[in-house]
Amino acid sequence: MPLRPWSQRLKYAATTFLLQKCMIRPMETILSIKGDVLGFGPAETKPDLIKTFPARKGLPVRIFVPSSVKSQAAGSQPEEVKVPLTCTIHGGGFVIGSPADNDVWNRRFSDKHSHLVIALNYRKGPDSPFPNPVDDLEALALAVLSAPASELGLPSHVKIDLSRISVIGWSAGGNLTLALSHRLSTSPSSSAKLSELGAAISSVVPIYPVVDFTIPTEAKLKLRQYKPSLGGFRGKPTDFLAGMAPIFDWAYIPANEDLTKPELSPYFVEKHALPKNLFIIACELDMLGHEAWRFANKIAGRKIPGLEERIGREEVGDPGKAVVEGDERFGWEVTDDGENRRVKWLLVPDTVHGFDQDLSLMVGGDKEVLEDAKLKTEELIGVIGNWLEQGWKK
Repeated sequence: MPLRPWSQRLKYAATTFLLQKCMIRPMETILSIKGDVLGFGPAETKPDLIKTFPARKGLPVRIFVPSSVKSQAAGSQPEEVKVPLTCTIHGGGFVIGSPADNDVWNRRFSDKHSHLVIALNYRKGPDSPFPNPVDDLEALALAVLSAPASELGLPSHVKIDLSRISVIGWSAGGNLTLALSHRLSTSPSSSAKLSELGAAISSVVPIYPVVDFTIPTEAKLKLRQYKPSLGGFRGKPTDFLAGMAPIFDWAYIPANEDLTKPELSPYFVEKHALPKNLFIIACELDMLGHEAWRFANKIAGRKIPGLEERIGREEVGDPGKAVVEGDERFGWEVTDDGENRRVKWLLVPDTVHGFDQDLSLMVGGDKEVLEDAKLKTEELIGVIGNWLEQGWKK
């Protein structure tokens, strides 16, 4: 990325300072004190444990033990069991956000599919640009996998099944799921540690990720669908990421960095450097959707859509339905039995970036978009968990 003019750098620096120091972090501190210290808020969405590791003392992770395990532990002489491990990585443009952002999703996924879910953490730009967040996640992932199960909040009869490990991430976190997977498979020290532990990341699920920094924001904005007939927040003629995307890019990417580095732009990664099970999910009303579509097709060995081909369709779909059956624009799966490799693509119709998180402050009183997002999120949680289980049965 070329060095930007000093006036633009000053403007972006001031914006990120105000966003981080004066808005987001004070709010996160208040919410953390209320929820994690004083115990306010719904108990059913809280983590069972907040833990730090010596490898990254300033980056606490949040641990969700499935309700099935806790109820079993309450019984007499429970049998020894193994549970899958899913690590999640939050989004926020590499600049804002925290693991607590995904508490509701993580708790719901953990309880529905009986996974131990651990929300990882990482430092943010511009103070900690690329590749520092990848370094943080590598260190924390190895710390988690090396830790005794009892230190992760599990009862004595429960162990982690090291053959069933997945990583799920949103937006910037989706990018980092791919970067982390690449790092763990290509770093000699990390791959050796995983081999020593008998562990491997078997599946990765990037959700509306940014995967290609070589495409300018202006081009990305032309490749998504705009549906004014939807009305409300989803019917707007602009993408709400458009104003912040250049600032987030500046904060994360060092000047003169090679934008084709696989751990920066995962579009350029070789498929053999990724886990054998890959599920890419995107939103139809999102400037990042098209690059995720291109990435999915590339990894699957399919024809890569051109930069003149808009994603999705003009028509409005059925409310509350995350999966469109029988339309390859919205979903397909390629299985290579020779390599035991799977690639799945899902485009969620009529949804904006971040639909499966708390959008209430952003969309205001748009009850229609909130209800649609709620139904699609619940369906998607089921689809992801079932897809992971199918891969592990092979």
